[in-house]
Amino acid sequence: MQKIPIVSLNCDELTEKLELKQKFRAKQIFKWISEGVTSFDQMTNLSLDLRSELNEKATLRSSTISKKLVDPDGTVKLQITLSDESCIECVLLLDKKGRKTACVSCQVGCAMKCAFCKTGTLGFKRNLEAYEIIEQFLFLEKECGKLDNIVFMGMGEPMLNLTEIRKAIAILADENGRNLSTRRITLSTCGIIKGIYDLADNGPKIRLAVSLTTANPELREELMPVAKTNPLPELKKAIQYFVKTTGKRCTLEAALIGGVNTDKKSAENMINFARNMDVMINLIPWNPVSELDFTEPTKSECDNFYRELERAGLNITFRARKGKKIGGACGQLGKVN
Repeated sequence: MQKIPIVSLNCDELTEKLELKQKFRAKQIFKWISEGVTSFDQMTNLSLDLRSELNEKATLRSSTISKKLVDPDGTVKLQITLSDESCIECVLLLDKKGRKTACVSCQVGCAMKCAFCKTGTLGFKRNLEAYEIIEQFLFLEKECGKLDNIVFMGMGEPMLNLTEIRKAIAILADENGRNLSTRRITLSTCGIIKGIYDLADNGPKIRLAVSLTTANPELREELMPVAKTNPLPELKKAIQYFVKTTGKRCTLEAALIGGVNTDKKSAENMINFARNMDVMINLIPWNPVSELDFTEPTKSECDNFYRELERAGLNITFRARKGKKIGGACGQLGKVN
């Protein structure tokens, strides 16, 4: 009999799936799961008979850590092997204040084919199940200690697996378990307009980041094929709707690529796109991927671009480059060697 993966089940589902005779047992099991136990024997307030029964029919981990890499800057990357032998990656990011953020994947590979992203070269295999998403968070927490935030910015396009992401968030945010605040959860999309409206209307109320990279329509279509069916004017309307509906500021992410999108005209395009919008612009110097024919921007390119946006009165920040030496930085996931 195939064991049931249970880390994505709520208390009612645990009661039903595990055929528990006492409902309060489901709350106990749910709490243990949120604390990261990897064995039913660790659930010491359950009877030996119940622990044995659970071990026969359920599993706390459907996946395994197959590789762990640690960058000198404190970034940790885990390669996770799934039950079908597919591999994904997740990353632990540490900021200057010591806050820990889990960057998790939502798909095996990615179908978006962004020209500057390593994951886009892998192709798309399948969506992850909610329990496979949660297990990444639990693995990182086991390896690195209690986490403060989670971002859906790993491998894959979150808006194309929103159902399973919603399930994962519901479990992680459940007050009977991990109780992670939705204010500490961010979803990043390459610009799936339908998904942005869906998230705005149907929740959960989490933070939104949009990978913009450039506000030049032709260049964006070249770098990000998703733009062909999700054009910039409609994307802007969707972002404005999200901000108005949720009351949450949106982050626009821009991967700065040397000699590609760092000139004054590119800055002007971005200024025009962001004007009169409640957004934060997060500038990300492109991280090198050996298979891709791009170059890192110079410090001068980055500084000049920043100053142009700053003069326009926009809210801008530079993302700290973390995990670059282990292939764990933005755009590098999938580099499993």
